Amino acid sequence: MKRLSVMLFIMSSIVFGIACAGLATAATLELGIPLPLTGAQAKFGEMEMRAYRIAMEEINAKGGIKGMTVVLNFEDGQGKPEISRAIAEKLIDVKKQPVIFGDYSSSCSKAIAAVANERKVPYLVVTGADDSITQQNYSYVFRLNPSNAYYASGMGSFLSQVVKPTSVAILYESSDFGTSGADEMAKYAEKVGMKVLLKEKYEKGAVDFKPILTKVKEQKPDVIYMVSYVMDASLLMKQIKELRIDAKLFAGGGAGHALPEFIHNAGDAAECVVTATLWSPQVKYPGAKEFAEKYKAKFNEEVGYHGAEAYSALYIVKDAIERAKSMDAADIQVAMKATKLMTAFGPIQFEDKDGYQNQNFMDTLVLQVINGKHETIWPESTASAKYVYPIPRWRDRK
Repeated sequence: MKRLSVMLFIMSSIVFGIACAGLATAATLELGIPLPLTGAQAKFGEMEMRAYRIAMEEINAKGGIKGMTVVLNFEDGQGKPEISRAIAEKLIDVKKQPVIFGDYSSSCSKAIAAVANERKVPYLVVTGADDSITQQNYSYVFRLNPSNAYYASGMGSFLSQVVKPTSVAILYESSDFGTSGADEMAKYAEKVGMKVLLKEKYEKGAVDFKPILTKVKEQKPDVIYMVSYVMDASLLMKQIKELRIDAKLFAGGGAGHALPEFIHNAGDAAECVVTATLWSPQVKYPGAKEFAEKYKAKFNEEVGYHGAEAYSALYIVKDAIERAKSMDAADIQVAMKATKLMTAFGPIQFEDKDGYQNQNFMDTLVLQVINGKHETIWPESTASAKYVYPIPRWRDRK
């Protein structure tokens, strides 16, 4: 009898343990996110990881997603497309994750997009800007950030209305992002009758831009337009200053020039540089200012637009999952397609137009470094400060 009682106790304990395990699983939503946490793009990956965690903490404090506590697992893709692809395959095939989001570069985002669409699992592109990502007729791929073709829309408006240049030199990093950004500026220049005097590619991580910049100095363009990541952006401006290359405007195509680290690394050479950007803490979107302040208080650093994109991405995923009929990938895809959401990054709605599928379209901004700080200068309706133009020649600066 005693032995029977012991056996019954053991069996009931096993059943209870299984039931508890089931409840624990049901009460937790684990989501893997590929990001470059090591390598040349690690700074971007770190910013995005921090932003995701802030969103996760806020969401969990308000009951999670469908009552489930969100647990984020970050996977290091190292900025390499083949690794990002392998991570996506693992998340879909092994972890059975019904929605994928994340990564940083265009090349890694493209690799994940191909896997996700093939497996019919929705993928939310967060920062990859190469136009082609949402031009493949992929029904399961969505992008919250504007594509490269729209990065410079705000910059184009500023150039045409304020600077009115007749010539431009385009310098760009040899990535998908850099190449497509340079191509879009060249198209814009042709459209408005601005002569492209030079369109020069360089390899990322270059340390000596002087051979290229010597060519730029000889051409004397009105505008020097650069599509670069943060270290290259900083070195370019330092060496432009060293060579005393003057222009009506020094402009960046987003990415490196829009990061707070650009100002820190380039020092006074960053002053008066303008850059396209997708977001600023000074915009009036609900929660934008609060997110920026929370990030600064937590990490003692300013947050760039990549952080705002990542922060908002988790809220977009939350919204889609909560509206979906089930946790099946197909139902989440339907919900994602119907998204109409205001986030700290701005309004999100995935549209099919102008050759794009499931693309979010939104206005872009222009920042300028004024007194060692990024200020929003364009459109003037959103400006936090009056733009500085004409910019002083190097010899006239203190």
